[in-house]
Amino acid sequence: MMKETDTKKHNFVQGMNGEGKSLDEVNGSVEVPKNGGFWKTLMAYTGPGILIAVGYMDPGNWITSIAGGAQFKYKLLAVILISSLIAMLLQAMSAKLGIVTGKDLAQLTRERTSKGMGIVLWVIAELAIMATDIAEIIGSGIALELLFKIPLVVGILITAADVLLLLVLMKLGFRKIEAIVATLVAVILLVFAYEVALSNPSIAGIIGGYVPKTDIITNHSMLYLSLGIVGATVMPHDLYLGSSISQTRQLDRSDKKDIAKAIRFSTIDSNLQLFIAFIVNSLLLILGAALFFGTNSSLGHFVDLFNALNNSQIVGAIASPMLSMLFAIALLSSGQSSTITGTLAGQIIMEGFIRLRIPLWAQRLVTRLLSVTPVLIFAIIYRGNEAKIEGLLTFSQVFLSIALPFAVIPLVMFTSSKKIMGEFANHAWVKYSAWTVTIVLIVLDVYLLVQQVGEMF
Repeated sequence: MMKETDTKKHNFVQGMNGEGKSLDEVNGSVEVPKNGGFWKTLMAYTGPGILIAVGYMDPGNWITSIAGGAQFKYKLLAVILISSLIAMLLQAMSAKLGIVTGKDLAQLTRERTSKGMGIVLWVIAELAIMATDIAEIIGSGIALELLFKIPLVVGILITAADVLLLLVLMKLGFRKIEAIVATLVAVILLVFAYEVALSNPSIAGIIGGYVPKTDIITNHSMLYLSLGIVGATVMPHDLYLGSSISQTRQLDRSDKKDIAKAIRFSTIDSNLQLFIAFIVNSLLLILGAALFFGTNSSLGHFVDLFNALNNSQIVGAIASPMLSMLFAIALLSSGQSSTITGTLAGQIIMEGFIRLRIPLWAQRLVTRLLSVTPVLIFAIIYRGNEAKIEGLLTFSQVFLSIALPFAVIPLVMFTSSKKIMGEFANHAWVKYSAWTVTIVLIVLDVYLLVQQVGEMF
């Protein structure tokens, strides 16, 4: 049976050069077997990948994936597959960076920049956290309104208070957080698996959809939506988070075999959980294709989807209030699981870039309020109009597009450096694959950014 121990008494993490450890209260707090078998060891390392995976299936992905299926049936499943493979590559590198260096991506980036540049990068990273949280707050607030008829403004305030729940969970131990997030992910997976099964999709169409088609590039509308799927999938805060929570397992950095083992099992954990995220995103698109393709329905907002699942003229005989309720439950689960990881990422960025160490409750409250405030202001101005508030999602994607290169480029540079990583630096094929992916992501995000700004004006 795995145990969590007091970090102060039982922590083998070294090499921080006097600088505070990343997520100090849980760093190195989870025991791993020294001579355990494969499955026992894998179970000990399983958990951080779940926290990472929720960022790849947060409410910000839902509209894009379902709209992709509704407009182009199964063709964009190939885009989801490619995006997931990119995510696996980058997150494996992120975990390795934390394990080998004992520092997270924010700490290493700040360490190698001037004070002024460090502040600039911190502001950009904070905007990315705000952008990510906006979708999660909106999703949770709307889910509470749909499920319990709670006014949207009140629902948003409730999501601000849920940060205090994370503080309590941290006292119980990091494994408890992992277990709760895993439960929420299981709810999302089961809900959409059930709804997709009811929708009776084409198996042949699904299989064929994972094969890339040339019209993804040649069809402007399909290309634009594809870029939206990629942009919503690979998010900067997950790279900072992954480099930190990979350090929650106990590690003796004087033993290279121990480091290699940690990298191996952390990578397996990350890839397994991101595969689950890939399944969820696929289910979202399949649901959109099976229920809404050819119906000419308006599905641009969460409320539209909720109402459509209860409308027999749109989804046919399977329409029912239960389907709508299940959708809202999954939306709430997605929003809550994502807010936990977003708050942790906010702490990592604040401590790493500006080395600000304040009481945990104050730190998490500040991080959360930075994200809740713009949503709350919009909710008050537009008097709880869901469609208007969801318009913030467009702005959130703009911020994410801007912030992504500032996280990906340092990650690839650091993990490819023998000076930083030693013998664990990226192999040549990983290095060149990562740079290729980075360039492609930047080009796609710049294109998407230009398109979005053009639509705004």
